[in-house]
Amino acid sequence: MRSPLSDKAKLAALPLAAAVVLGACGGSSKPSYCSDRSNLEQSVKDIGNVKLTESGGLKDLQSRLQTVEANANKVVSSAKGDFPSETSAIDASVDNLKTSIQQLGSSPATAQVAAVATNAKAVVNSVQGFVKATDSKCS
Repeated sequence: MRSPLSDKAKLAALPLAAAVVLGACGGSSKPSYCSDRSNLEQSVKDIGNVKLTESGGLKDLQSRLQTVEANANKVVSSAKGDFPSETSAIDASVDNLKTSIQQLGSSPATAQVAAVATNAKAVVNSVQGFVKATDSKCS
């Protein structure tokens, strides 16, 4: 014979058990590419602070490009399954920027600097496109 108290105790415990199960499902966790996205955004902003006209500007640009490239690779790796178009755009734009920076000499011509600026803008645009596409998952 069951006691009515034990049935009430079981009913009272159901909402708690449901909350624990739902919490374990990770309802509020964000995909890993969200933090990768933030790191990429910051590194792209940092590359905009380089002054090629200053002494050491080219080395600074190359160093910051390595950070952008590493962060872009993380984003592409973590999000390409969910956002193939956006990650392909990031990958291509970073590759183009890298190529234009590698072509700079110690005294870059105006056309070379213009190519770097154009390719840097393409990186900014591709990252912005990715951020916009992932806002619903990362906000």
